[in-house]
Amino acid sequence: MYRVPGHILMERWYGATGRRVPAIALEGSIDVSDALILDAWKDHAEELHAAHERGQPVVIRANTPEEIKEALARPEVACVLVTDPELLKLDLVKLTYG
Repeated sequence: MYRVPGHILMERWYGATGRRVPAIALEGSIDVSDALILDAWKDHAEELHAAHERGQPVVIRANTPEEIKEALARPEVACVLVTDPELLKLDLVKLTYG
């Protein structure tokens, strides 16, 4: 489990690699060189699904809690990359279920 001081981050499978990664990671903190990296999934749903079917990890960049929530609602998404360290502190359970 990945940790941010005072928080435990949820992990997700990184495609078919057998590796687990944090659901939310700071851009540059993990190696995603083999992933399909998208700035948004909505305009790339078919590409996202095809990568998932191939076992290729899918990573989405996000800037807001809502974008993170939307990206992680997709089972194909392995990780969401953020540039703001404060977004690592999001309570994903509370964000999703209230």
